[in-house]
Order: sequence, then C-alpha cells, then structure tokens
Amino acid sequence: MSHTLFISDLHLAAERPRINQQFFTFVRDVAPAAEALYILGDLFEYWIGDDDHEEPLNDAVAQALAALAARGTRVYLMHGNRDVLIGTSYAVRCGATLIADPTVVELPGARTLLMHGDTLCTDDLEYQTFRRYAHDTENQRKFLAQPLPARRDQMRGMRAQSEQVKKEKTVAIMDVSPAAVEAALRAHGHPRLIHGHTHRPAHHTHCVDGHTCERWVLADWYQRGSYLRCDAGGCTMVQLPSGLASPE
Repeated sequence: MSHTLFISDLHLAAERPRINQQFFTFVRDVAPAAEALYILGDLFEYWIGDDDHEEPLNDAVAQALAALAARGTRVYLMHGNRDVLIGTSYAVRCGATLIADPTVVELPGARTLLMHGDTLCTDDLEYQTFRRYAHDTENQRKFLAQPLPARRDQMRGMRAQSEQVKKEKTVAIMDVSPAAVEAALRAHGHPRLIHGHTHRPAHHTHCVDGHTCERWVLADWYQRGSYLRCDAGGCTMVQLPSGLASPE
C-alpha cells in the first residue's frame, strides 16, 4: 500500500554519530518505499547558513536526501526552531521542497495539518519572544552577513544558553497548549494534526466543535527514536531498529 513517512527532531550534529547513522540508514533502507518523506523541523541541531561547507555532515545529508529523491520519493523540509535558517539553495541540493509552517496536505484517508509544533507552546512566553526574534528577516540577514566562524560561535553560545534556560522551566510550560492545539485544528477545518518539537511521541484525540481530530506527536531521535507511517488506513508509529538506535 502506498504510504507517506514523517520524521522530526533528529538534531543531527557531528558530535552525535549514532543518530547520524540512524538517519543515513533510514534514508537508504526505509524511506525509498514511501511516496513522500516529510521532515517537520530540527533535522539539524543548528544551522548557520547554506554556505557552511566546513561541516562535512551538511553535504552528506544533502547527498543522501538527493539520492532518495532521485529514486522517486518526494522530500519535503519544514523549518524547526534549531534550523530556521535553512534556505532554498540547501533544499535544492537535497532535492527537497521547503514547506511553510503550518502546511495542510491532502493524504489518502485524511486531510492533514503539518506543523513543527513550537507555535503551539504558547504558555512559554519567553520562548515565543525568542521565536519572533529568530524569524525576523532583518535579524536573519544580519546574522548571515557575519563570517562563518562568528556565526558558529554565536550559535554555540545560544545553544548553551537555551539548554540552561530549559533546566529552569517546568515540563508543562514547554509542552503544547491545549487551547492552541484546538485553535489550530479549528482554523484549518478540523484536520488530523502531525507535529514534533516537544519530544513527547504520542497519539492524542481532540474533540473540537463536535469534530473528533487525531494528533500525532513525532519522536526525537536522541534515544531509540521512531517515524510515523501513514496510508489510507491510518497512521502507525514505527520504532527504529534497536541495533541502530542506541543512546548517544
């Protein structure tokens, strides 16, 4: 049966070789059987610009995705909070199409709303302020105008600060807001919703305006990891082979 695959929050980085290998194996052995692969944000741990050719992983990922696309699987990329600066030139190198957040797609069996998921975390006011800053086109232009070493140092500093800030927040405040989820489902005609970001893989059911809507939360790949497989009969969360997904 024809099917579509969804992944997010891989956070690929040179210092995470096991997760990187999971990705390359998945793209080589699993994804070619799918009609399409949607990567819903945070493919990379961080991204300092499409012109960063100093990190070999960036080119390796592009080559792997381009090979997948050449075999007939359509590849779609959505920005996450960590890789918001991925641009059209890198997407072209990947043989992929950049899609907006949110995007609605017509899949066999269900109209589906795709999001990274961070815009649903409306209770985290501090993060939402930072998100507006990071998505501001002028701020992005100024960052990308800096030399690569300066960008890399600045991004590493922001990553360290982000990790420290998260330690000071409650688990609940970093999760999605039920009201925001319901608003998104209502605004898009009560579709199925698939998103990542929270690192809390699960299948939820929401009743909105008398409509029953399902919400799938994609897994991060820090531990064993999984991907979502959807066809005309519905969606199934599939665990990655344990031999490929030992913890970092």
